[in-house]
Amino acid sequence: MIVDCTLQLFYTIANNGKPLPTTANPLTAMPNPWTGIGNPYTRLEVVDRLKATLAKGQPIIAAGAGTGISAKFIEKGGADLIIIYNSGRFRMSGHGSTCGLMAYGDANAVAMEIGEYEVLPTVKEIPVICGVHATDPRRRMWHWLGKVKDMGFSGVNNFPTHTIVDGHFRQVLEETGMSVQKEFEMVGLAHRMDLFNIVYVATPEEAIEMAKQGADAIIAHVGTTVGGSIGVTNAVVSWDHTIKVTQDIIDAAKSVKPDVFTLTHGGPINTPKDVELILSKTTADGFVGASSLERMGVEDSLTQLTREFKGVNWSRG
Repeated sequence: MIVDCTLQLFYTIANNGKPLPTTANPLTAMPNPWTGIGNPYTRLEVVDRLKATLAKGQPIIAAGAGTGISAKFIEKGGADLIIIYNSGRFRMSGHGSTCGLMAYGDANAVAMEIGEYEVLPTVKEIPVICGVHATDPRRRMWHWLGKVKDMGFSGVNNFPTHTIVDGHFRQVLEETGMSVQKEFEMVGLAHRMDLFNIVYVATPEEAIEMAKQGADAIIAHVGTTVGGSIGVTNAVVSWDHTIKVTQDIIDAAKSVKPDVFTLTHGGPINTPKDVELILSKTTADGFVGASSLERMGVEDSLTQLTREFKGVNWSRG
């Protein structure tokens, strides 16, 4: 009891009167021990934050960010998590997010660079997650995850992910040393290293394996997002398919880990109304938006604002 009271006193003094966070008295922000605010958070701190969001009756909203300015205003808008993908750099350069799956650069290095120089210095308080390309044969994954943690990220995500690759090419990847099994193993390793895990899956079987590895949050990925200038138009699944696959993935994940967070992503889920629909039709806890938040917000607002500038009343006379 004396130790607890002393720790409470030291923490309160060091943090300008803020009490020590406990299960009964959680802080909105559980600060890092060096700066007093923000990343990195421990795995359980991130979990507690997300539980607090659900306890308020709010869905969990995670957002992809490819630039510092995106991250800054995503945080201002109240997102619960920011995820950095290599695809964010392509997306915010005007290219399709699927570029992130192609051989257009070192996915791990790109995500790390965005985090180090753009997002982590800009975000003040919400947890920042690093996309990790787990099947990269040039990386010692334990070593790379150590760098991710040292950089100040609070968790990892499995992107680029081979879970959304199918058909003959997926089979080739599975048979030539680039199997999704490496993504499962990365998640298990990150869990043991106290990194929060929020992971993509495309099937119930993948959800089960991720849950077994200790994933904290599982995202039902139903394909590339529709809409905008570079979203898919015909290569999209139906709402019936989206709802069924999402719920099947949720049920599979929770059969292994009942307390896992489950989120939706992709396909026809593009607007807030779409998110309301998918959350009303499934038992998902929230939504992960990348193109639907970052890219769509820029496309519409910049187009309209530029038109307004071009339309100002002006006369030289």
